Amino acid sequence: MLEDFPITKRWPAADPSVIQLYSLPTPNGIKVSAMLEETGLPYEPHLVNIMEDDQFTPEFLSLNPNNKIPAIIDPDGPGGKPLGLFETGAILIYLADKSGLFLSDDPATRYETIQWVMWQMGGLGPMLGQFGFFYAFGGKDIEDKRPMERYLNETKRLLGVLDKHLEGRDFIMGDAYTIADIASWPWVRGLSTAYKADDVLGLADYPNVMRWRAACMARPASEKAVNIPTRD
Repeated sequence: MLEDFPITKRWPAADPSVIQLYSLPTPNGIKVSAMLEETGLPYEPHLVNIMEDDQFTPEFLSLNPNNKIPAIIDPDGPGGKPLGLFETGAILIYLADKSGLFLSDDPATRYETIQWVMWQMGGLGPMLGQFGFFYAFGGKDIEDKRPMERYLNETKRLLGVLDKHLEGRDFIMGDAYTIADIASWPWVRGLSTAYKADDVLGLADYPNVMRWRAACMARPASEKAVNIPTRD
């Protein structure tokens, strides 16, 4: 039962029959909102305000002990039993399997897609996040510029990897839009929207990435996802 999850005491479900999303429209949060919008799976978003430390409350920690957004509860999980999940890679794969969308049934294509999701989870997201901290947020006041230079160079390297891979491809897996794209474009979007780092990164030097990012962001589901959940 959904009410067995303590998080629902702080963020009550208006419709306990649909997927419950606990999130904020950060790059990681946008991934799951975009996937839910793309699949059409019914869901209910709840704003977890990380600026007010909502992610450290006992209720949120009961669902995600790693105190990071987003997390979900599917009241109709495997075997018809409720399932709680955190970590966006796991959530994207789960929602793809549940909906039958954005992840191929062909084993080789499936694993190649998951490979690029793991690339985002282990590289693109963390490295771009560290770059943003040292370039645009708290770390910019640190006198020692070596951390910022390290993450600047790694961000450029990763953009180069993606740009080369996208040569002659519409999306990461070719013609098909997949969870590999959904995992990655919110982070590349953030380089411009949150970090204002177009010039220092030389984003114009990655034309395939910029073309791909624009195509991903122009999707109706993406345009909605960047504002889900709505901020109070």
